[in-house]
Amino acid sequence: MSHPIIALDNITVTFHQKKRTITAVNNVSVHIERGDVYGIVGYSGAGKSTLVRVINLLQEPTSGSVVVNDEVFFQSDAKTDKATRITSKNLRDRRRKIGMIFQHFNLLNERTVTENVAFALQHSPLSEKEKAQKVAELLDLVDLSDRAQQYPSQLSGGQKQRVAIARALANDPEILISDEATSALDPKTTNQILALLKKLNQELGLTIVLITHEMQAVKEVANKVAVMQDGEIIERGSLLDIFAQPKEQLTKEFIETATNIDKAIATIAGQPLVTNLQPNEIFVRLAYVGDTTDEPLIAGLFRDFNVTANILYGNIEVLQDTPVGSLLVILSGTSEQIKASISTLADHHVEVEILKGGQ
Repeated sequence: MSHPIIALDNITVTFHQKKRTITAVNNVSVHIERGDVYGIVGYSGAGKSTLVRVINLLQEPTSGSVVVNDEVFFQSDAKTDKATRITSKNLRDRRRKIGMIFQHFNLLNERTVTENVAFALQHSPLSEKEKAQKVAELLDLVDLSDRAQQYPSQLSGGQKQRVAIARALANDPEILISDEATSALDPKTTNQILALLKKLNQELGLTIVLITHEMQAVKEVANKVAVMQDGEIIERGSLLDIFAQPKEQLTKEFIETATNIDKAIATIAGQPLVTNLQPNEIFVRLAYVGDTTDEPLIAGLFRDFNVTANILYGNIEVLQDTPVGSLLVILSGTSEQIKASISTLADHHVEVEILKGGQ
């Protein structure tokens, strides 16, 4: 079995403020495989950034172990309360293989695009000619060759983030950490940057750790997801599992926002059809994954149970090549007929949530 490229085990990070101790990360373990795009989602203050800064020891944990590429960066001994750490020189070397991009780009305003990217190569053994070639290749990779001699003030937010990505890739990292890197961008630019990250993952085999408070960003590029709340991971799994069967309320909220189903429910719940629901009607949400979508289940409800289905809203996402859908439907029939039809839907792995009616 392959070793994870990043193994964080039992990580706790505490901060002391005056007479209080604040636990930012509480006994969290995360294993990230080579080639993953691993999304860590949570609201502000959940501990995401603190946890991820532990990977390259920008934040030293209070306890736990940090192993990157089979090398121990940090390990605490619970019995002795002592910790072993990688040497400062080795850590400097290893950090070059861990690129980072941030929300605010962190570009040098008085330097050109080329000079900003070249800055990351100042300790590189490459010759000046090789450095120049490397920078040109990186700018081509992020589609900024035509902006090489411009300054950050002449660039859009998305272009600045592309410069930051090129700079983060300068030392051929194996890991790229994206800390809220799309938070300051508009939706269209966000999608372009996420598409670029996906391309880098696929073409360079880059392992990406994506920290965000937007499930939408995770949905676009990640293959695995962890949801953080109050310094702990409350749920984790493949993107498909998390979207298809979220267990925790917070995860459900994130997903509803990402798929806009929350807005759809709120809007449709105010329609006369729903506000004036008849005694023989229920308003439901149907959620399904994969092959279920190919079967004419809704049509079959009338045929088999004499239950009519009035579809008010439908949405299908394709996640990891698998369709994941939601329908908002009014089902009409006797309580026995509706009960039997819901049972059949469940047998076909369709999740039924009754939003109104059916008392």
